[in-house]
Amino acid sequence: MEPLAPMRLYTLSKRHFVLVFVVFFICFGLTVFVGIEGPRVIETLHANYSLNSSKKLKTVIPSNPLSTYNQQLWLTCVVELEPSEETSIQTSFTMTVKVDGVSQDGTTTYIHNKVHNRTRTLTCAGKCAEIIVAHLGYLNYTQYRVTVGFEHLNQPIKDMNFTWKTYNPAFSRLEIWFRFVFVVLTFIVI
Repeated sequence: MEPLAPMRLYTLSKRHFVLVFVVFFICFGLTVFVGIEGPRVIETLHANYSLNSSKKLKTVIPSNPLSTYNQQLWLTCVVELEPSEETSIQTSFTMTVKVDGVSQDGTTTYIHNKVHNRTRTLTCAGKCAEIIVAHLGYLNYTQYRVTVGFEHLNQPIKDMNFTWKTYNPAFSRLEIWFRFVFVVLTFIVI
């Protein structure tokens, strides 16, 4: 029985065989070089909120203007408690999250039909652990506005440090160019 797709590796001359591996290692080295010297993959933007010691907290956090090159969007939060003692605390609380999308013309669209209520655990051992508030896997709007509420949080809060994380647009463009060049080189080799 003859194979459907014969491997070209066995039909290559010694010179072509070495050339394939040399080109592979050059491409691999170029990828490592761009990974080390190229643009950062994740772009972050910090927003700090100083609060009074309220039991029910609502905060509206607007994102920066976004493009399709940003790909995904995360909102994380680190809570700083009022007493800065080195004690370990683990407490459960309810977090409410509402996500609004802002179009280019400025209209606001409520993304989901409900406010998301989740029970979260705040773990602090000197410094509190980071909490992922929201993650959007694809971006349909040029800006997002997230309303975050903390309910039944019995610890006095000093600050809430929110951080937007997204893919760096420069990295996304570089990634697209690499894929394009790789496809062109693949068709040239074939």
